[in-house]
Amino acid sequence: MKRKALVIDDNSNNLLLEKDLLEVAGFEVFEAENASSGIAAAKKEKPDVILMDVRLPDMRGSEAALILRKDKTTRDIPIIFVTASVMAEGKEEIKEIANSWFIGKPINTRTFIKEINSYITVEKTL
Repeated sequence: MKRKALVIDDNSNNLLLEKDLLEVAGFEVFEAENASSGIAAAKKEKPDVILMDVRLPDMRGSEAALILRKDKTTRDIPIIFVTASVMAEGKEEIKEIANSWFIGKPINTRTFIKEINSYITVEKTL
């Protein structure tokens, strides 16, 4: 059975790149262009990992993550923030969110999947 990934990003170029890399690595990929539809997709599809931008049109990715952490069906899904917002305040915003990490943009296409897999493995060993 394929592993599932949910990509939440309002930038269609970023969404397409991440989706393509994940599909080539064998993931079944679901996508959302805002936090609200991403939360709904996470609850429905129960992905193995969620990749989410911090800046989304309807709410901050950190707010969406906190909503996901309060729901029993999504609280244990690893969340990886894929963001250009890796400044101190951006890191501070997500550091209190359990089982979450970040990957800076622009992503390194050569190491992206390896990083994703390492975070999924970390989560499963906790």
